[in-house]
Amino acid sequence: MSYRRVKDPTEVIVIFKTHLREGADSEAYRKTSRRMHELVEQIPGFISIKAYTGEDGEEIDLVRFANEEALRTWKEQPEHLEAQSRGREEFYDRYSVQACKVVRDYEFRIDELERSLEADRKRDKPQGLSTR
Repeated sequence: MSYRRVKDPTEVIVIFKTHLREGADSEAYRKTSRRMHELVEQIPGFISIKAYTGEDGEEIDLVRFANEEALRTWKEQPEHLEAQSRGREEFYDRYSVQACKVVRDYEFRIDELERSLEADRKRDKPQGLSTR
């Protein structure tokens, strides 16, 4: 597992939780959501976006930005502001937004573990001719 302590945290992760109101135009919502995903990817400092939907219909978007300036740029993007207004007026019965700074970063990757174990085996393997 790789671990790094972030000395000067700048990366921001936004957790955007939403729930559609009953009777909302789901096709219009999906179209708006797709457009927002396209737009956020164009923001300088955008890192990634992942979207999840729970069994209860709650949707969660995790959006990573390199810094708060990138998040601010997204927050003030005109088409995004319009979509926020539509969300309140037409689509959501509730939503919440949390912006969080990354202070620690852990990662486990099986492929890296396997490479590390293979390197250890090669390093421990006897070299040259063996005598019995």
